Amino acid sequence: MESYGAILKKAREEKNLELETISRDIAITSYYLEALEKEETSAFPGEPYIVGFLRNYANYLGVDVERVLSLYHAKVVQEAPIPEGLIVREKSKYFLPIIIGISVFIVLLGVFLGIFFAKKSSIAKQNSLEISKNSDSKKYEMSEKPLKARFYKNDQIVLNTINGEIILTVANTVGSFGLETPVGIQYVELSEEIELDVDGNSVPELIIYVSDVSNEAVDRGVEAKILLKSGLNILVNETKENEIPNVQDLPQDQNRTVILEDTRAYPFTITATFRAGCVSRYKVDRKELIEDYFTNGDIVNMTASNGVRLWFSNGNALKLQIIANSQTYNLPITKAGQVVVEDIRWIRDTDGKYKLVVNELD
Repeated sequence: MESYGAILKKAREEKNLELETISRDIAITSYYLEALEKEETSAFPGEPYIVGFLRNYANYLGVDVERVLSLYHAKVVQEAPIPEGLIVREKSKYFLPIIIGISVFIVLLGVFLGIFFAKKSSIAKQNSLEISKNSDSKKYEMSEKPLKARFYKNDQIVLNTINGEIILTVANTVGSFGLETPVGIQYVELSEEIELDVDGNSVPELIIYVSDVSNEAVDRGVEAKILLKSGLNILVNETKENEIPNVQDLPQDQNRTVILEDTRAYPFTITATFRAGCVSRYKVDRKELIEDYFTNGDIVNMTASNGVRLWFSNGNALKLQIIANSQTYNLPITKAGQVVVEDIRWIRDTDGKYKLVVNELD
């Protein structure tokens, strides 16, 4: 019998597509896409997810959606147990005594299990109350680095903006990810990636992607990734002009590109959009060095007062944009496999003007 999982896998391989690429395109985690190809229905929270994901996946690959769904339903029927009423068995002369014996055993077992689970439930309830009294909700603070965690009800996410501190509280972890914001509770569904405007100013501050959520278990929490949509709304210190180097004090043989010049220096934002796997390190002003591995679709925003030191293992794996004074500048993409090491910072030229430059380092 033809297999719906085999059809999906064959179509994907013929198009030379990776699961990670498809996952980003249709907002379904690669874990569930692989489960569809392997026909592992136990991996899904319920049948509506299987049918919905099958329809989206088949549509994306350009295969016959109805054919795929009919094969799925046929397999469900095929694997279903045969109803007892359709099975005819010949009763032996020992049938009645056996039934009576089994009935007595079941009654005694039921009494024993009832007592056992009643005691266990009481102990579990007591332990649960003790845990709830002693456990505190977690508080996360947003930074340039994407926040990946399993969130539980009443956890808080702190966003420091130029207009003050915004606290988001996890309000729901069953069926969807609910965040209580200053403009009300906002929900994100499973495998959904949305831009979130948390303060009602019509400018999205966050990007949220939910990779796991239960339809029943309250204590399971929600696995999600949260990152800054733009660093322009993040509170930063004013640029310290006394720390800006003079151009004559810098190495003269350094390859330097001027992005913009002005009579003053001010904070700027670098946005790195990844389209492939890449090891990255970056340091904003005098803050702690951040190192991480980023994959296709990841976005990192770095907002600096004076400067940023960047290191990427593959410059071709990402796109870099600089946002300063409400203007956007795209940096050129390097060759595949080329390591990129750069300083992007303010310098003071001999004419007294400030220039935002890109210094290429060895």
